[in-house]
Amino acid sequence: MTLSIIICSVTCVAMILSILFFPKIRIGKVSIDTYWIITLLGAAILLACGQASLKAVGSALISYTAINPIKILVLFVSMTVLSIFLDELGFFRYLAGVVLRKAKTRQTKLFLYLYLTVSVLTVFTSNDVIILSFTPFICYFAKNAKIDPTPYLAAEFVAANTWSMALIIGNPTNIYLATACGIGFFEYLKVSIVPTIAAGIVAFLALYLLFRKKLAAPIEGEAETVVIKDRLSLWVGIAHLGVCTVLLAVGSYINLEMWLVAACAVGSLFIFSGIIAIVRRQKPVALLGCVKRAPYQLVPFVLSMFVLIVVLSEQGVTAAIGNLFGDGLSVLKYGATSFLASNLINNIPMSVLFSSIIQSTGGAVGLPAVFATIIGSNIGALFTPIGALAGIMWSNILNKHDVKFGYLDFLKIGVAVAIPTLVAALGSLWLMLMAVA
Repeated sequence: MTLSIIICSVTCVAMILSILFFPKIRIGKVSIDTYWIITLLGAAILLACGQASLKAVGSALISYTAINPIKILVLFVSMTVLSIFLDELGFFRYLAGVVLRKAKTRQTKLFLYLYLTVSVLTVFTSNDVIILSFTPFICYFAKNAKIDPTPYLAAEFVAANTWSMALIIGNPTNIYLATACGIGFFEYLKVSIVPTIAAGIVAFLALYLLFRKKLAAPIEGEAETVVIKDRLSLWVGIAHLGVCTVLLAVGSYINLEMWLVAACAVGSLFIFSGIIAIVRRQKPVALLGCVKRAPYQLVPFVLSMFVLIVVLSEQGVTAAIGNLFGDGLSVLKYGATSFLASNLINNIPMSVLFSSIIQSTGGAVGLPAVFATIIGSNIGALFTPIGALAGIMWSNILNKHDVKFGYLDFLKIGVAVAIPTLVAALGSLWLMLMAVA
């Protein structure tokens, strides 16, 4: 057990250091993220040291259960591809432009519109896609409008990582934790909606109080005008995302697995888009963009972290943590510790770890622990840039646009916004569970 804990701890610390100090390595013209290489190396060392058998790991990877990491990866990557397709066609930038033009010269109005737009889009897509889509746009817009981009960047990031709690598809951590515990689409929504709304309102108020002085200045520039040229492909993309979301919602009632629904939606999208490209005798530009931008790095990262958790589970570590937590005050214990753990080891590894801890209790902690952990995994992203992959991607984009936003700047917003938002979400979750108990 001791050796397993040491190797896993060193792997997680090295991953954090890589994110902070050497996030990428360059081989020729190819740039590669280092965090997944380190976790993959850590998993390989554990197996080489005999801390877990290849048979046990292999069985876990191909098991016919909801916690199968391959199924979860297929679901997340597929939903991301559906959203990326719309982004490649300019859909999200078009919506942002429409909303921002309505704000005219008032920054407060613009701030509200941006927060609402990101919130709504995040609910039906995912936090990572929205951050990848909106961050460059905000940087360009703020530069042209001659305004400080900080309030809008903060609003975008906070909204994307708060309202991502609403649906099971909003964040890979939601998908992992909910499916691992056998929670369906509507069962998830019934519990998540009130804490999400409470957290979203508190987060907005905290952001406004923090930036109200900067928002008092007028806007001098104009919003970007985006023209969507390929409307047929746009409607094909919207239809696929819409139908997929509906099938995900009813899937548990008609015995349709979510990963299979999402995979079929992507397959159908590729077929329809491919036919359109052939008829037009054009390159399938949007599809090629999806292939290029799909989050492939998540595959080795999640699988490697899954191996680490399998080892810790076999060694009895997760069961020991579960016993330490006990079965009382689950909302507070699991919510607070998952929030903190996200900022130590990132929210995806945290979710894999806490899923194993919850299962080790034999269901004694139930829904309170699961949803408290989901809340911690989403809102934990707001505290430091290490809290989620979204924070890492967001920071990288800002660096490319020469926007200064350091670790301490992130932490200041995290303290002012993340903590009250976490309290609101966990408090409303506790009240809901008390009301139905």
